[in-house]
Formats: sequence, structure tokens, C-alpha cells
Amino acid sequence: MKQLFQPIDIASLVFFRVVFGILAFADVFGTWTYKHLYMKAFDPDKFHFKYYGFEWVHPLPEPFMSIVFIVVMIAAILVALGKWYKPATLVFAFGFAYFFLIEKGYYLNHAYLFIWISFAMFFLPTNRAYSLDVLKKPSLHVDKIPYCYLFILQFMMGVVYFFGGIAKVNKDWLNGLPLKIWLKQKDDMPILGWLWGQEWVAYFMSYGGMCLDLFIVFLLIYKRTRWLALALLVFFHLTNLIVFLIGIFPYLSIALSLLFFEPDFPRKTIATIKRFFSKGVGLKFNKLLDKNFLTRGIKEECTTISKKYQSLTPFTKVVYNPIYKKTIVAVLVFVCSIHILLPLRHHYFPGDVAWTEEGHRYSWRMMLRSKQGYGSFKVKESKTGKSKRIKPKDYLSKRQSQKIYGHPDMILQFAHYIRDLKEAEGMEDVAVYADIKLKLNGRDYKRFIDPKVDLAKEEWEFFKASHWIMPMDSEQ
Repeated sequence: MKQLFQPIDIASLVFFRVVFGILAFADVFGTWTYKHLYMKAFDPDKFHFKYYGFEWVHPLPEPFMSIVFIVVMIAAILVALGKWYKPATLVFAFGFAYFFLIEKGYYLNHAYLFIWISFAMFFLPTNRAYSLDVLKKPSLHVDKIPYCYLFILQFMMGVVYFFGGIAKVNKDWLNGLPLKIWLKQKDDMPILGWLWGQEWVAYFMSYGGMCLDLFIVFLLIYKRTRWLALALLVFFHLTNLIVFLIGIFPYLSIALSLLFFEPDFPRKTIATIKRFFSKGVGLKFNKLLDKNFLTRGIKEECTTISKKYQSLTPFTKVVYNPIYKKTIVAVLVFVCSIHILLPLRHHYFPGDVAWTEEGHRYSWRMMLRSKQGYGSFKVKESKTGKSKRIKPKDYLSKRQSQKIYGHPDMILQFAHYIRDLKEAEGMEDVAVYADIKLKLNGRDYKRFIDPKVDLAKEEWEFFKASHWIMPMDSEQ
């Protein structure tokens, strides 16, 4: 417990606040313009796959949905600036969680991680230095904080990588799958296409990615290997950016990794930049900027703000009472336990989690499977015996149609949606059967859902295996 309350420089948390705010704005802006305005993914008149327990979350009609997006983006900017920090972080956290919960078909591990970090930011004192809140109220300023605030961010980053590495220790990944499949689809890429077509590249990326995930945190913890770890991370994420579309995760990961460096690294970095601009090429560059009235005005304003900030009195020593310390430790234990136990829950389910998907989400099982499926649903009225074949693509968006065949919970939700729809049309005692086949990581297609089970009568349970998911090795 003593180590958690050792005072450290607040500079690294301030750095992360700024990066977090910028990435938060970029991610929400992309979701608004692409997913909402272009793809119409949040259309309230369309069917949406829901997270169990959050079926009550629905998109708003326009213009209210766009207004929510704009408010959340403004909140992200305020977080970066450290203005009205507490309400801004809370607005952003709930807003981002709202967008996440509307449509399960867009689930991403980094979005789930971002929700946790967003709510954590509310409790972190990242606005207690170099913020507009401090400029307005100097008594908020501190230059030291207890290590526990930095630890929770380091822990979240470590959990993502370590469990991601453990998940890669499986037969398919060690055989270069699914990277062999994905890289082969990129062999027409300009310049680098020939490289992705080489089989050895898939093995190099598979084993390299697994080792990086498993050991990167330990390399970051050990002071002498931190720069090596950072170089490996930059190379790893740069490669992923070139090959895959993975949003803000590479930038978020690098920012979190920098938190393992000395807490005062932002101050040292700024000091180095200042020394550069005080002589040589930097001096000539400064003179060039001084000739421009706009940059000269900005520079003068920044100088004024800097002098005002430097006049603040630092509070380097904070004393916490025992009850407060125990509360913080209890919260940390609770949050850490969730992040350790959730990724392990798939062991309670029979079968390969890559096939059944039971226990897959929230477990940092990233980029591990390539799935293709096809099939249809049969709706049958028990009283008359009449039946009708339903194709998901007639009711779902392109993204939803791609996702449904490999996710049993989505298959069940769609079956219930069809049941309710047909009952509203006048059918009685509706039964719904799924005739779906799926292939995993290049294997042959196999039956995924038991076609004899009436899904209209089945319910999903978070910690109970679904008997209607057929084993991957079953005779079919």
C-alpha cells in the first residue's frame, strides 16, 4: 500500500489528459461522420443488436443524435484543455458509453478499453496542473500526486497486452492463422503487396505479435529496456496501421506505454525542445516565426499564460487519512479483479471460444479468428404448420449481416426479433429455426447452430453455455 501513495510528478498524467482528449475527439468525430451520417448505423428506425442488460439503450432521431455527438466532442476538447474537467469527463464517459452500447455489431476491444479509461479519468487529478481550471483557480494546482493514479492506467495497458498474448498461444495462431488469410487478401496493395503475399511474413507477425504482447509490459517496467520496448511498439503499431484499419488504438497504446517512463518525462522533453529552439537551427526558425504577426501574437499570448502559471504555488505534499487510502485500495482491487477475471471466464464454457464466442468479448482476444458464414432462418407457425424462409440481409445492414453468422448471441437476438415481428403481423405461437454454416480460420464450412432447436423459446445467459451451438468437431 505504501508504494501506491508515493508522490510522483503529475506531468505524465497531464500529458495523457491532453492525448486522451485529442484521441477522444477524433474517435467520436469519426463515429459521427462515418458510422452515423454516412453508414446510418444509428438509425432509430432500424434493428440494432443489443448488449444483454442494456436493451433499453436506443439511438435518438435527428437532429438530437447529432447534438449528442457534438456535445460529447466538445466535452473531449474540454478534457484536453482541463476546463470544467470533472463535468466534462463525466459527459464524455457517459456519451462514449452510449454510442458503444447502441450497436453490438460495432464492438471493438479498444472502444471497450476507452470506456474504462473514460470513467477512470473522472477520478484522476489530471487537471491539477497545466489546465484552464488551474489558471482560473490556482489553489487546485499540485505538482505531485500519489502513484496510485498512474498505476491504474499502467495496469489497464498491461492487462490488454498480457491477456492478448496469452490468447495467442493456440494452435491456429502458431500456424500463422488467421494472418495468412488476411495478408493474402492484401497482396494487391501498392509497394508492399508483394511482401504481404510471402508466407513467412504471416509467421513472423504471428510469433512477433505474440511475444510482444506477452513481454512488452516487463520490458517497459525495466528501466534499461524501455526505449527498446517503445521502438518495438511503434514498429508493431505502424505495421498494423498499414495493414489493418484499427482506429485510435495504436496511438492510445503508445500514449499508455509512455506512462511507464519516468513521470517527469514530459517536462524533460519540453526542456529539450526549448534548448533546441534557443540555438542553431531553432534560433533561425524562431526569427522566421517572429516575422509573422499571427505566430508572434500566439507566442506572446503563450508567454503571458506561462508566466501566470509559473506564479502558482506548488503543493508538493498531500496527506491522506487512512480511510481515504483504504477506499482507494479497495476500488483498485475491485477494478483490477474485474479485468483479471473477465478474460478468464471463457474457460468455464465447453468448446473453443474462437468457435462458440462464449466468453470472447471483454477478454482482449484480438485479431484471432477469421470467420465466414451463411444461412437463413425458418419461421414456422405451430398452429397451422405454415413456414417461411428469412434471409438476414433483408433486415440487416451490411455490417450486421457480416457479423451475425459468427456470433450466437446475435443469432438469438435476430431470431427473437423475427419472432416478435411475425407475431405483430398476426402469426401465433411462432417458432424460429436457424440453418447456419460457418468456417473458422480457413477450415471447411460446418453447421454452427442446431437446426432442430426453436430459438424463439431460448434465452441467453451470461455464464451458461448455449446447448444449441454445435461443437466444431461434431459429425454433421
